[in-house]
Amino acid sequence: MIKTADLYDLTHTRAGEYLAGFEYPWQALNGISGLILAMGPALGDAYTEVTPGVWVHETASVAPTAHLGAPCIIGAHTEVRHCAFIRGSALVGDGCVVGNSVELKNVILFDGVQVPHYNYVGDSILGYLAHMGAGSLTSNVKSDRKDVVIKNGGERIETGRKKCGAMLGDRVEVGCNSVLNPGTVVGRDSNIYPLSCVRGVVPADSIYKTGGTIVKKR
Repeated sequence: MIKTADLYDLTHTRAGEYLAGFEYPWQALNGISGLILAMGPALGDAYTEVTPGVWVHETASVAPTAHLGAPCIIGAHTEVRHCAFIRGSALVGDGCVVGNSVELKNVILFDGVQVPHYNYVGDSILGYLAHMGAGSLTSNVKSDRKDVVIKNGGERIETGRKKCGAMLGDRVEVGCNSVLNPGTVVGRDSNIYPLSCVRGVVPADSIYKTGGTIVKKR
């Protein structure tokens, strides 16, 4: 339920072959920067290296006020809107929306991901067609600064990382102004109610409701 193969259809990202080498998706976070730097020069003529280490597809739309920090890749037909802040180590897929004042750092966004309004996404992987509502955030550092632990019922999986945000499966919907605490994993096709404070694992095909109640979709 929380393994890479359970969460993602790897045909919907340029990082598919890379991610397939990891049992759990958070294990891939350390290598995102190197992956982008290796991949960028081989992307082909449709991509332009607009600044060193930053590749943008010819059909992508990038607002002049957006900041693209190296290394990053912006895929085909992706829209990067006004004042978006990509700090670097961001692999953004095709047909994505990176919206107004959104901040990205050390992330993989699969194709069709939408983070359109005031989102922070750091040290996270968002699956195919995942969507984060306005103001929803990934929290990637614990308040005590200890290593992040993935909590799956009675199971505790050590990540060995001080920074680990959220792993969202394909087609996950996150409601407005929700906070995904460090080490949150949300299974495919699940929904998070607005104003939620989420931690641990939300199973696939579920609804995370007010107060943390999780119900299976009908």
